[in-house]
Amino acid sequence: MKLHIKNGHLVDPANGIDAKKDICIASGKIAGIHAPGGAPADFAAAKVIDASGLMIAPGLVDLSARLREPGYEYKATLESEMQAAMQGGVTSLVCPPDTDPVLDEPGLVEMLKHRAKSLNQAHVYPLGALTVGLKGQALTEMAELTEAGCIGFSQASEPILDTNVLLRAMQYAKTFGYPLWLRPQDAHLGSGGIAHSGPIAARLGLSGIPVIAETVALHTIFELMRVTGARVHLCRMSSAAGLELVRAAKQEGLPVTCDVGAHHIHLTEMDIGYFDSNARMLPPLRAQRDRDAIRQRLLDGTIDAICSDHTPVDDDEKLLPFGEATPGATGLELLLSLALKWAEECVAPTAPKQAISRAIAKITTDAARVSGLAAGQLGVGSVADLCLFDPAARWTVEAGALASQGKHTPFLGYEMLGQVKATIVAGHVAFRR
Repeated sequence: MKLHIKNGHLVDPANGIDAKKDICIASGKIAGIHAPGGAPADFAAAKVIDASGLMIAPGLVDLSARLREPGYEYKATLESEMQAAMQGGVTSLVCPPDTDPVLDEPGLVEMLKHRAKSLNQAHVYPLGALTVGLKGQALTEMAELTEAGCIGFSQASEPILDTNVLLRAMQYAKTFGYPLWLRPQDAHLGSGGIAHSGPIAARLGLSGIPVIAETVALHTIFELMRVTGARVHLCRMSSAAGLELVRAAKQEGLPVTCDVGAHHIHLTEMDIGYFDSNARMLPPLRAQRDRDAIRQRLLDGTIDAICSDHTPVDDDEKLLPFGEATPGATGLELLLSLALKWAEECVAPTAPKQAISRAIAKITTDAARVSGLAAGQLGVGSVADLCLFDPAARWTVEAGALASQGKHTPFLGYEMLGQVKATIVAGHVAFRR
């Protein structure tokens, strides 16, 4: 189907476009980008979308979205989470391997991709399990999992106790060019912890997860990278000290990238309040200095991308005492607004004209770059994945309005800036408000 989007303001950081443009789409791809009113006279669109007052961005790329299938359908279904992605403007999803059963066999990966493709919504890119059953012992058949569609290998939140196993994994990954996605968390320091080690946790009587649990793990990862040359993407950075190590590693030339969960950009340990289980995260919300460092390192490029860290949790596992509640929060529908909020507070004061473009880059082209996906940009000939949003619209986060089956987020009741009005996937309108 031919589609003509007119009168919108295109923001495409990958191609350096930040101006009013008309977009012509044919056969699921970008056929042309023109000045307003400049579409070819012979382009007969079957559908015209008037995007006056709206921003047009590449479809968002989310580096961590748990879709809960297979195995956890009582928490969420593929249908509900894909609809949440559409309402959030997210057209490409990277999903961790901690499903049930774990994504450690090609058949499971193929089944997930087939199920996702049948819904004709967001593109799903699974991470394969690094070790069988995520038990940290035997390596999986990475070549077979890659052929099945995995874009990298991860332990999700499960630690590898034996450093020899991680060394062998890096050696193998380097040999065949596979990227490893690792969350820096020492298996022993902070084991069983609930909140960030500090005065708030002490006052509330909660066991702590210290910053050194992140930094010790980073030292280990970087030493193994120096020996093997393996490429590593660090998932969910949370501390100022950890980010200093990442910054130094990048300056050294190590092939490392990293991301941060959107909630860590805005919240701190103080947001636990009086044991609000919606604010129980993994890694935990840390001190204000850590939050401030995350904001700064997004500005200087130490942090490559922002992800939603979407982890839908049902009422039975969330409406419990803080220490017993399952960590995680829904985030797909908040990713755009939280990125725009960061830009409004941290970029706009010094470079107002760059604010929206900088925010969009962190959730499109930069995220696509670190994940190796051909997404996050709208060059002529590229797949027509687009997000149309109103940058001035304000909306309130309400559980009942979320499409995700997981209704728990620490941002309930918050007023957000920027609302998705339409999501286009491979040239078809998958969502329109």
